[in-house]
Amino acid sequence: MLIGVRYFSQGYESSDENKEVNTEIDLHLNTARDYNSHGTHTLSTAGGNFVPGASVFGNGNGTASGGAPKSHVATYKVCWGLQTSCYDADILAAFDAAISDGVDVLSVSLGGGDEDTEFFQSSISIGSFHAVSKGIIVVAAAGNYGPSLKTVRNVEPWTLTVGATTIDREFNNYVTLGDNQVFKGPSLSDSSIPSNKLYPLILSLDAKAKNGTAQDAIQCQYGSLDPEKTQGKILFCIANHGEYTIDQGIEAARVGAAGIILADYDFSWSSISLEPHVLPASHVNFTEGYKILTYIKQTKYPVAQISRVKTELGIMPSPLIASFSSRGPNYIEPGILKPDIAAPGDDIIAAYSEATPPLSGTLDQRRTPFMILSGTSMACPHVSGIAVLLKALHPDWSPAAIKSAIMTTGMNEF
Repeated sequence: MLIGVRYFSQGYESSDENKEVNTEIDLHLNTARDYNSHGTHTLSTAGGNFVPGASVFGNGNGTASGGAPKSHVATYKVCWGLQTSCYDADILAAFDAAISDGVDVLSVSLGGGDEDTEFFQSSISIGSFHAVSKGIIVVAAAGNYGPSLKTVRNVEPWTLTVGATTIDREFNNYVTLGDNQVFKGPSLSDSSIPSNKLYPLILSLDAKAKNGTAQDAIQCQYGSLDPEKTQGKILFCIANHGEYTIDQGIEAARVGAAGIILADYDFSWSSISLEPHVLPASHVNFTEGYKILTYIKQTKYPVAQISRVKTELGIMPSPLIASFSSRGPNYIEPGILKPDIAAPGDDIIAAYSEATPPLSGTLDQRRTPFMILSGTSMACPHVSGIAVLLKALHPDWSPAAIKSAIMTTGMNEF
């Protein structure tokens, strides 16, 4: 049950960033309403009630709930602007308010500090110390800078730092080529093309607009392609891992493509983020992308088909640490092991603000009450929910006792 919403924006409002923004278009300033959906998603993961029939465009249909359903929750909004900036003054003001309000658990899905920051030099480090000293458990996200080492954030010893794992569920569709090769790709597209025919398949570079650059065209950047060359065809584009592929999907729709195949440029990554593209879309890894590219280059009239997205269960091995989840060792004090624990954070279904389109930051007219997101931000509230349940059972336990109980009873299985 949502019992309170507060917002803190004085830090942002006094910044140079705010002065450069036309406040008339900064719609979410000075309101607790969530125009980004990050807070809605994480809050419902921690304490959302049981909701039957939860799905995203029909995918993952089932009963959703937070880790501590029917708990009393409050939200403290601290991030603002077109860049979703979170200023120290606003973060510390929110910590002060939460401490004053008497919360039992603080779930902090925000990054804190970096490799040049010592203890007590970041707002989350300072705020969490004061919260813990008042008996409040602070659970924080480990960051999304993996798989590189020494990238973990929120490393102070008094915080329960959470990494992200995969789960045994995936949302995939399948690309079938004219030579009957089949490739599986993660997808959240809510549309499909007729399955009884193959469509012409074109390398995006071969559809370059006259005024476009080769670099933009091969990545299907907005305005780089010629509609006369792409109408009714499936586009093959290169995607840089770790970057959103929203622009590529928008460009494919603009030029009248039937669908889009996004091939990962980086072979070292193992997990791919889902995007709710309007067109049928499939995001394949580096190896599969190379095979598709080879087929296009060696075939006079390459064709392909993209199937409808389906939910696949029982994916093994799982759980695994998600590739994006930040790794240790602790950059301040290697003797303090971080992250402390990991929880589901890859392709998590939770509530989504209907003030936000599925393709955030665009003119997408679709709306959905649930969305699939990934990150240690999604893992953090899973553990926050557990902390709430433990605090309810053992109100006399200290934050250290609850942290210890969670860490020493974790299991690498579902």
